[in-house]
Amino acid sequence: MAFDIGHLPRRTFLRGAAGLAVAGTAGLLLPRLADAATAPRIYSCAEWGARAPSDELVTVANPANRILIHHIACPNSTDYSLAHALQVSRDDQADHMDNNGWADTGQHFTVSRGGYRMEGRHGSLDALRGGTTMIRGAHCPGQNENAIGIENEGLYTSVLPPKALWDSLVVFCAYICRQYGIPVAEIKGHRDYYNTECPGEAFYAKLPQLRKDVSAALAA
Repeated sequence: MAFDIGHLPRRTFLRGAAGLAVAGTAGLLLPRLADAATAPRIYSCAEWGARAPSDELVTVANPANRILIHHIACPNSTDYSLAHALQVSRDDQADHMDNNGWADTGQHFTVSRGGYRMEGRHGSLDALRGGTTMIRGAHCPGQNENAIGIENEGLYTSVLPPKALWDSLVVFCAYICRQYGIPVAEIKGHRDYYNTECPGEAFYAKLPQLRKDVSAALAA
């Protein structure tokens, strides 16, 4: 099955990183990536047709210091298309706004099973590109002003995410770690900070591998 998820080679989007290796899961505080042209492809709220927030969103005047991995707990679709990915973002925003009563999508970003990366909460992409501020989220109590929330399409209680999602997430986490200077050790699961099964037993068990793969991406 063919699809274009806008991935860039690791050496392309991380060029200029020569000599800046990450020491295992301990991580290093790495400088921000200045060249926006080398960033991985992320579809903005405008591109996926987001509704306007129902209330003003808050910009937090500090960089993020953690990444929290979530799963949407939705069906494990075999539709890996861009059109499906954008619909996932619209459905997720509608659920958060209409059923949860939130002002916007709760998480900062979303990754589809086809590997497409999308902005979740308005303003999160610009903040990430700047690397010095973040948008207050609604994805995990106690972590919304310091942790970047990434929702992954699917349900991972007993199955693992597909390769397209995994590879995209690795590239994305490496970029976020670089932009905000987040140590790789601070890639955590939702359940580490809240009483929930999220991101699913199977996915949670793979977080050490995610940290390892992100370390390798940063060191490449």
